[in-house]
Amino acid sequence: MVRGTRAQLAEKMAGEVALSDDPGATLRKWRTDFEVPQTELADHIGVSPSVISDYESGRRDNPGIGIVRRLIDGLLDVDEQRGGEHIRQHARVLSAGFDSDVVHDLREYSANVGVDRVYEAIGAEELTRGGQDSVAGHTVINSIAAITRLSSDEFYQLYGQSTNRALVFTNVTRGESPLVALRVVSPTPNAVILHGLDSDSVWEHAEDLARIDDFSLAVTNVDLDELLAGLRSLP
Repeated sequence: MVRGTRAQLAEKMAGEVALSDDPGATLRKWRTDFEVPQTELADHIGVSPSVISDYESGRRDNPGIGIVRRLIDGLLDVDEQRGGEHIRQHARVLSAGFDSDVVHDLREYSANVGVDRVYEAIGAEELTRGGQDSVAGHTVINSIAAITRLSSDEFYQLYGQSTNRALVFTNVTRGESPLVALRVVSPTPNAVILHGLDSDSVWEHAEDLARIDDFSLAVTNVDLDELLAGLRSLP
């Protein structure tokens, strides 16, 4: 694993914890994002699981820099021992210059995955099918943060200047804003998935725009953590 990448990510994680109004919740977010159980992290850094639970729940005072460093190093160590997949995922986001509150996840698959398989992994309902039946990766984007903070060039960079992927927009109420924003991006992705709503709530022109730009459009209303876990289960 490239140490520079790890150091950059560790600095970002520590900064988020230090600046958070709820440091314990931020620590918990990172631990669950790295899919490391409390017991495994506790064993790795040599404390009891109750210590980690107390910090994450706020039962102990705000953790000092020493315990934050140990917890973050422990998460990164465990991930490296597993092959470093989560470090690589976050490194891709960092290298693109985006914050984790804009990009929840960005990943390339080992081979093309059928869009139906993607739908199955995240409980999505397809509204219309585009011309391509597979994707080679996904990008999960906070739609409000992306639309309000990114330029069209940055928005284009979000999905790696590749059409062969799925864009998943979270924080969606109707889907109008992300779909209109996609009209300034060329070419478009193979699939767009709107998260947080059902088919009855989708903007009335959404399917028309998807057909015009020839991408598959689907919706899902599962919990965000479940959505991310489903996508990460893909090869």
